[in-house]
Amino acid sequence: MNEEQNINNRRDDLPAGAETDGGNNARAGKYGRLTDDKPDRRKLTGMYQDWFLDYASYVILERAVPHVEDGLKPVQRRILHAMKKLDDGRYNKVANIIGSTMQYHPHGDASIGDALVQLGQKDLLIDCQGNWGNVLTGDGAAAPRYIEARLSKFALDVVFNPKVTEWMLSYDGRNQEPVTLPVKFPLLLAQGVEGIAVGLASKILPHNFNELIDASIAYLRGGDFEIYPDFPTGGLADVSRYNDGLRGGAVKVRARINKIDKRTLAITEIPFGTTTESIKDSIIRANDKGKIKIKKVDDNTSDKVEIVIHVSNDESSDRTIDALYAFTDCEVSISPNACVIMDEKPHFMGVREILRRCADHTKELLKRELEIRMEELEQDWHMSSLEKIFIENRIYQLMEECTSREAAYAAVGKGLEPFARLLRREITLDDIVKLTELRMIRISRYDAFKADEHIRNVEDEIKQVKHDLAHLIDYAVAYFTRIRDKYGKNCERKTELRSFDSIEATKVVVANAKLYVNREEGFFGIGAAMRKDEFVCDCSDIDDVIVITKEGKYIITKVSDKAFFAKNIYYIGIFKRNDERTIYNVLYRDGRNGPVMMKRCAIKGITRDREYDITKGTPKSDILYMSVNPNGEAEILKVYFKPRPRLKKLIVDLNFSELAIKGRQSQGNLFSRYAIHKIVLKERGASTLGGVDVWYDDEIRRLNTDGRGELLGEFVGDDKLIVMTGKGLYYTANYDLGLHFPEDTIRVEKYDSDRIYSVVYFDGEQNYYYVKRFNAESSDNKMQNFVEDTAGSYMVAINSDTYPQLQVVYGGHNAGRPDDTIDVDEFIGVKSHRAKGKRVTTLDVDKIVFAEPLDKEPRPEETPGRPDDENGAEETSGKTGKTAPERSSAPDAGGAGKTAPPKNYVAGDTVEFDIAAEEEQQQNTKQMNLFGEE
Repeated sequence: MNEEQNINNRRDDLPAGAETDGGNNARAGKYGRLTDDKPDRRKLTGMYQDWFLDYASYVILERAVPHVEDGLKPVQRRILHAMKKLDDGRYNKVANIIGSTMQYHPHGDASIGDALVQLGQKDLLIDCQGNWGNVLTGDGAAAPRYIEARLSKFALDVVFNPKVTEWMLSYDGRNQEPVTLPVKFPLLLAQGVEGIAVGLASKILPHNFNELIDASIAYLRGGDFEIYPDFPTGGLADVSRYNDGLRGGAVKVRARINKIDKRTLAITEIPFGTTTESIKDSIIRANDKGKIKIKKVDDNTSDKVEIVIHVSNDESSDRTIDALYAFTDCEVSISPNACVIMDEKPHFMGVREILRRCADHTKELLKRELEIRMEELEQDWHMSSLEKIFIENRIYQLMEECTSREAAYAAVGKGLEPFARLLRREITLDDIVKLTELRMIRISRYDAFKADEHIRNVEDEIKQVKHDLAHLIDYAVAYFTRIRDKYGKNCERKTELRSFDSIEATKVVVANAKLYVNREEGFFGIGAAMRKDEFVCDCSDIDDVIVITKEGKYIITKVSDKAFFAKNIYYIGIFKRNDERTIYNVLYRDGRNGPVMMKRCAIKGITRDREYDITKGTPKSDILYMSVNPNGEAEILKVYFKPRPRLKKLIVDLNFSELAIKGRQSQGNLFSRYAIHKIVLKERGASTLGGVDVWYDDEIRRLNTDGRGELLGEFVGDDKLIVMTGKGLYYTANYDLGLHFPEDTIRVEKYDSDRIYSVVYFDGEQNYYYVKRFNAESSDNKMQNFVEDTAGSYMVAINSDTYPQLQVVYGGHNAGRPDDTIDVDEFIGVKSHRAKGKRVTTLDVDKIVFAEPLDKEPRPEETPGRPDDENGAEETSGKTGKTAPERSSAPDAGGAGKTAPPKNYVAGDTVEFDIAAEEEQQQNTKQMNLFGEE
């Protein structure tokens, strides 16, 4: 088929009414036309050319994006206007409100009803009655005929003022509606908004009521301010990347998860934009996929969130918390996009700029209201004064002989001329008309005293209004302060701002798969096809694995059902990125007949699926021995060489602890140039890395080894942490970096069984302050009370100084009494944390604080490691049971400088002496005495 036939066919396909112009071009009128250069394309002409742009503009301006002045979308503005029209102080059926709004909104009742329910659920502008749904559970509202609403007192106070409202005709021209409502409050930031238009979206997060007012006041006074989101569902939020609410920013929001016990977690607050149902479903999905391990999840939410999660017996609750954040909707990321309508166009601006504009707009509205009030007061004063002159001077009698209105108006006007100088403006015809319309009964009952008092009140108010106009900023600040005091009492922040640590999914995911390997063929994976091969370890389906061949080639790759790297796999295992404590001890031959090299290295950050060499990379290299040590252990090998002439030592020990740990690309050190017969493990070594320095970051309440926060010390082996809370509880735990700490944690430090804690608390039963001293016992994650668990009891202060001092400041009936200072060490002895302690005083106390500790010499029984020696018994050696001789720590005469064992031995210690050195020292002492030396 040729091109001409194609064109003719397309011409036949044109809609009715299309025309052709003879050749190969077709005039399609409003439907478009075919072009000469590209016959398969049409150009839009006529109305089509502008229809889409008009539609897009309409959706942006009139439906989806809020106006910066009042913070409302058109449908919301029309709902509030309709409710104001209906307002009589009583509730109205929502169906009635929807019907009234349809006079102004050119869309169906469903869209109006949905917008009204969303406004009501924000609990700011609308006072709701009935079942309006639940933002926590996602339950919808009842039908409009069943629920009622009215404007809230706040809305009536700050949203409406017909005198300053700009009006326009409604869509059908029958009614008037506001262009924008005169909202004197940053409503847009308080409620938040979300809308999607054509090619444009707006998402502004809600902020705290009181914080917005405080920020507005700070701005009006010329100060700086910061505002961050506050969500009605509570939760925890990391706003470090908020970016002022502009595009490109992000807010991480987490559910608040509390540990009820070792095996039970409770979610009490959820992220914004989620529901308890979606949270529960995401937890069940994660459990089904093997990401977490739980026994069951119960949703007990009513007016407050309560999702109870029962953790599996073989799983850590702290690890499960991290997994919930990593794999479920317990953590979500929200991307704000602050877009508003201003000057009939969409604009992107930050939330601080929006607040500044709202504060300026409020100030201008207040100014306009004051100016309008000033005009009203001036008119009131003018008419009151004119009425006073009209009645007291009996000017109304001039109308008695007048036969027409015009004559009466002229007579009154002429009668008022002598008094014009007493007025503040000219007398108009309207003023005269109002005077002539006064009833005789009012004239006869005119009270000059009340009239003068009214005029004085008006003059005082005029003076006040002038003052407010001259001090407009102070007036606006006072207005915001009044609004905060009146409506902000129950508007505390619900979302806690906190920095989050990044959770690596590979560290918290449950091992839901098994890794297998076929070393000879080079295959590995977790799929069913690999189950007949060698089992390596348990893993998860998102782990990375490291695979090392006999030739020293290695690769790090994501685990899969079945994968191939190379034949002769020597080692395969789970790879932990940026792990500095896993050390690879390697003995390899460089090339076919090359020397034998030894090295120790850590493999940290690499590129996934890229091949590397753990050897020098010489072809035909061969790994003779390799061990992977998770804590930097260094073993000792017994190496047997092949016999050869002039080789004297056929067996040599190789101690890896003598090698320095270097980078993965280092070639290592030369071990030998001789051929090796076999290698035998002689001794398993201990860790060469020492302890781990652990820090506690109070901002995110997590442990780390990166140097963030407060250094807790070096931890090794069975060292523990002690955690204390503001409720007077403590527990000890291992130094696991995945630990989650209680919300009211006040103290985290390395556990020392000898450390003495001094605590001051108030006893709610006795109504006295008590002090106690105790050594914390190891509790293995079990909460222990060190403050009386009675109603009204609370902890005042805690201290771990050796010799603390308390400063008691008296108050109440004893105010003015000199402060007392108590030596706590002398005041009370060290007892169990269960002891009640000792009462501080029976007098009224204003406050009790710990002062600077005392600097005292320890008593003999307080010497560390030395038992009480009240009877003067001598210390004995734990090995022989005999009295340990007293040794001098001074260097001997020979200058060896050896130090004798210390005197404070503990029962069970082993004491060793160098007998030869002792005899030599005694001999030197004798010679010195012969020469008269001391």
